[in-house]
Amino acid sequence: MQYETNIHIGTSGWSYKHWANIFYPPEVRSGDYLSFYATHFRVSELNSSFYRLPLKSTVKKWIDTVPEGFLFCPKMSRYLSHLKKLHDPEEPLQHFFQIFEPFKANLGPILIQLPAAVRFDEEVVTHLYELLSQEYSDYRFAIEVRHESWFSEESIRLMRRHKITLVIAQSDRYPYYEELTARDIFIRFHGPRQLYSSSYPEQMLRDYAEKLVEWKNKGHNIWAFFNNDVNGHALRNAAMLQSCVNELS
Repeated sequence: MQYETNIHIGTSGWSYKHWANIFYPPEVRSGDYLSFYATHFRVSELNSSFYRLPLKSTVKKWIDTVPEGFLFCPKMSRYLSHLKKLHDPEEPLQHFFQIFEPFKANLGPILIQLPAAVRFDEEVVTHLYELLSQEYSDYRFAIEVRHESWFSEESIRLMRRHKITLVIAQSDRYPYYEELTARDIFIRFHGPRQLYSSSYPEQMLRDYAEKLVEWKNKGHNIWAFFNNDVNGHALRNAAMLQSCVNELS
C-alpha cells in the first residue's frame, strides 16, 4: 500500500483479542499480532502505557518486531492525567521517559488524554508546558481534552507558544474542536454514533482525507488513529482513509 510520509494513519493499538478471525488469521498467535499489523499499517497508538507502563525490554521487543520506519505514539500514564490531574508532573514524566527515552527515534507525538472532569487551569498547565519545553524538548506532545474550557483563548495561546498539539477528537460524546496549534495535527476517531463501536461512512472519510491532504500540503504532519475497535471498525476505517488519501496524493 502507498503511504504519504507526512500522513500517518493507524489504529489505537493492535492487541485486541476480538480482532482474531476479523483481522488476524487463526494461525497468527497473539504474540505475532504486532508483526502482522505492521504489514498493513506504519503507525500505532500505544494505549497500554496509559494503564500500565511497559518494561523497557517489552518496548524494545515491539520495536524489533516492526519494520524500519514504523512509529509508535504512546499514551501518557493515567497517573499524571487522571490521578494527579496534571499537578506535580515531574515524577510521572521522569518515570515515563525513563522507559521510552532509549526509543525516541521510533516515537511520534506523545498523547496526553484528559478526563472530562479536568478543566483548564492556567497555572497548572503553564507549569506542565514549561516543563515539557525545557526538559523534554526532543519530544512532541498532543493533548486530548474533554472539557470546553480548554478551547479558551488563553489555553490555545499556551498550546501555540509551547508547540503542543490540540487533539481533534471525533465522537458522539466528547466536544469537537478544530484548532491547529502546532506543526503536528493529531486526530482520534472514537466512532461517529456509538463510542468505540460504530463505523464511519465512506463519504465522511473522504471528507477527512481531503482535509488531511490539504494540511499536509501546508507543511503539517498528520497523525490519525481510529479507536472504534469493536467489530474491527477501526481497521476497515483506517484502511479506507488511507485509500482515500492515496487517491488524492
